Amino acid sequence: MSVKVPIPTNIGDSVKKPLGQRIAFAVAILCYAAAVASALAAFLYQSAPSDDPVRASLMATVVFFIGCGVVLHIIGTAHLKGVLSGSGHVNDD
Repeated sequence: MSVKVPIPTNIGDSVKKPLGQRIAFAVAILCYAAAVASALAAFLYQSAPSDDPVRASLMATVVFFIGCGVVLHIIGTAHLKGVLSGSGHVNDD
């Protein structure tokens, strides 16, 4: 005997994200765009020495913006229903 369990296909569609998560996701997209712009600037920057500090700082900003984008992307797409509102707690009776 098998039991059929309905599998929801639209898990995150009906839940509206809080304002903070929407802002975090938007800033993550901006961080990704800034990382691309910094990478492009580092690629296009022409300097004679290979150990130029300007190019090194541009490459460091690429790593920084990608890191910020990943963290904010995870925060912006997490399913926090019950975590922030407190409705997901189990009684200890």
